[in-house]
Amino acid sequence: MLPPELPPLPALTRAEGALVDGYLGVVDLLARINPSRGSDTYAGLRAAQALVGKATALRDALALMHERGESRLHTTTLERALRVLDGDRRTERVTLPPTPAP
Repeated sequence: MLPPELPPLPALTRAEGALVDGYLGVVDLLARINPSRGSDTYAGLRAAQALVGKATALRDALALMHERGESRLHTTTLERALRVLDGDRRTERVTLPPTPAP
């Protein structure tokens, strides 16, 4: 049985695509660094080192959008793209785990 088909990704400019990719890349690395969810320091260290490059790519995407005169983000479209790319699950790993029931 095949998994359900994902909804199509909304139309994005190249810069918007780079913004979404850069944001999720930073989120994934922050999730690996999260001390409440990690298991070893080396993995966190490697993620922290890679974070610089991902943050630079994210900055560059936003700078390109700004240089092109794109002063507003199309949040509804970008939100749909993030949801299609599993942004809910990926950003959840950055937060603290739920408190265990007493």
